[in-house]
Amino acid sequence: MASTTVTSKGQVTIPKVIRDYLKLDTGSKVEFFIDENGEVKIIPLNVAVESLSGILHRPGMKKATLEDMEAAIYQEANDWT
Repeated sequence: MASTTVTSKGQVTIPKVIRDYLKLDTGSKVEFFIDENGEVKIIPLNVAVESLSGILHRPGMKKATLEDMEAAIYQEANDWT
């Protein structure tokens, strides 16, 4: 387990082992949130879009085509008018 100290300005240094694991470099952005169990999570915001491909897939789920996505966007935009 890695630990760190909070400074008087409320800042912390993310330990190297965690930075390496999250692939964080100087200038990387992260987001913090509290999950339903009250645990604080840190999410790196420097994830390449390509690496997200398929993370929402469920067995039996139909793949959306570009045309399906454009139609859904068009429908959503028209629902607001």
